[in-house]
Amino acid sequence: MMYFDSFSSLVHMDGHGIYVWSTYGIGMAVIAYNVIAPLLSRKKLLRRLSRQTVA
Repeated sequence: MMYFDSFSSLVHMDGHGIYVWSTYGIGMAVIAYNVIAPLLSRKKLLRRLSRQTVA
């Protein structure tokens, strides 16, 4: 396991920090999209179906 001397060295990671942290950020954005998009689409579908049954 890697240990860092300070928070700054953890973020910097000997010059590789930008690649590591951007990869984590992109990964988290993809996971968030995969969770949120179906919820929004389901909500939209339910609204559309309720309008069709009422009308």
